[in-house]
Amino acid sequence: MSNDPALRRFPEVWMMMDTNAWWRGAVIYQIYPRSFADSNGDGVGDLTGIVQHLEYVATLGVDAIWVSPFFLSPMKDYGYDISDYRAVDPLFGTLDDFRSLVTEAHARGMKVMIDQVLSHTSDQHDWFARSRISRDNDKADWYVWADPKTDGTPPNNWLSVFGGSAWQWDTRRRQYFLHNFLSNQPDLNYHSPAVQEAILAEVRFWLELGVDGMRFDACNFHFHDALLRDNPVAQVRDTASVGADNPYSFQSHRHDKSQPENLVFLRRLRGLLDRYGAIALGEVGDDRSLSLMAAYTSGNDKLHMAYSFNLLTAEFSAAHIRRQVEELEAEIGDGWGCWTTGNHDSVRVLTRWGRNTDDPRFLRTVAAMLMSLRGSVCLYQGEELGLPEVDLELSQLHDPYGIAMWPEFKGRDGCRTPMPWRRDAVHGGFSPIEPWLPVPEEHLQRAVDIQESEPASLLHFYRQFIAWRAQHAELRDETIRFLDLGADVLAYRRGRLLCVFNLSAQACRVSLPEPVCELAGHGLDGGVVQGQELALEAWGGWFGEIAMAEGAVPSDGD
Repeated sequence: MSNDPALRRFPEVWMMMDTNAWWRGAVIYQIYPRSFADSNGDGVGDLTGIVQHLEYVATLGVDAIWVSPFFLSPMKDYGYDISDYRAVDPLFGTLDDFRSLVTEAHARGMKVMIDQVLSHTSDQHDWFARSRISRDNDKADWYVWADPKTDGTPPNNWLSVFGGSAWQWDTRRRQYFLHNFLSNQPDLNYHSPAVQEAILAEVRFWLELGVDGMRFDACNFHFHDALLRDNPVAQVRDTASVGADNPYSFQSHRHDKSQPENLVFLRRLRGLLDRYGAIALGEVGDDRSLSLMAAYTSGNDKLHMAYSFNLLTAEFSAAHIRRQVEELEAEIGDGWGCWTTGNHDSVRVLTRWGRNTDDPRFLRTVAAMLMSLRGSVCLYQGEELGLPEVDLELSQLHDPYGIAMWPEFKGRDGCRTPMPWRRDAVHGGFSPIEPWLPVPEEHLQRAVDIQESEPASLLHFYRQFIAWRAQHAELRDETIRFLDLGADVLAYRRGRLLCVFNLSAQACRVSLPEPVCELAGHGLDGGVVQGQELALEAWGGWFGEIAMAEGAVPSDGD
């Protein structure tokens, strides 16, 4: 997509000129600004810190960066509680710093995506301050207000993701307001046409500044059931979005989110983005997330792609991964998914799936598997370094979710610790003073400067594999078809490419379904072809190409 500022001023012309769906199969690098790089020495990362390290990100070969929230916020949920959608929080810099980020990323061939948290605001937002004054002002219905039951209890049984009732009493209006997350994050009332118009205007502001796409946080939470009906008991508990120790998983969330009216609003949102040539990536967390991802992306008139939590679970097996992908493929039709094994809300994959194994093949194979699935890919900062989860004490936590759920759930701070840039620099080169979260010794041992100097490092593997992937269009465009090659083996075809991964710590041998030519250059090892058999070492990975006789016609799916 062109980054010419002149075309930005005439989006209709730009839309006609641009036919490149760059986002299909894209590799997107997620940056958590608080923890990426501190440029002004206050212990917290900022936009200028990102700009100073964009060259590093560009060398990975990614298509885009996704920057988590940097908007004005009281930081009760660390930026996901926005008090002004159009302002950069001074902690992160200025609007000019953001403009510089866009310019510098585009100069390096990378698109820029930003988070948009549209389902709720901070209780410090001016909209909410005005809404809570009375029941008859011009913003009285901009949030979800409800009278108590006759006994004074909340209007229904809805629960907050972060624990407890989703309803908070307000003494000004003598009503409850809905908050699906923290009580400091009141939910907007999308049944109000004025709210929809206001939100679209906030989105338009950033489109005018030249962003290439938006990641819509909690995008299935926009609408609630207007009748406020109780949620039923969950027949199968959702442990992909929340942990099994969270009572939120006890309910089937049929009425507090994922309402059919949301499809109409998403079409309006898509229409706005289309006028600017920008794309929409929606986060979908639900007990029926795969079918919802399909509904939200099919038809080419809502989200471009949906972001899945289904590989962010503790469960790890070839069967689990295959089941998630096949179930999505069975429903998604012309829609599009986006897969990830890590983000700012989940335990890092080395710890969650790998149990902190020191076998270097594990992280290489998981990364290659992820980037070979059908769909787009999000990589979370530090995954390319193989960072493990940091085990923090309660006194070190900032995350209100973790503090509330301690000790069974330790929150999200363990994956949000600062990037280690230099092994021997104070605080890993992230900041000259003590940062907001610590940089542990085990991360310093995996610092960027160390891995830059080691040709066999995980960092160099990421660069090599992403470059190799770009040379094989099948890994971006083709369908996916799984093969049965063993309980611990995940194997599938992408067109004529055969992708085989041993997801276990035991070596194995599998029979190849047809003649293949081994592919090189991807950086994986641990797989050796011996006749019609493939010998895989522990965590071994292998790529081949189906051999075709001269003049042969490809079979269905090739």
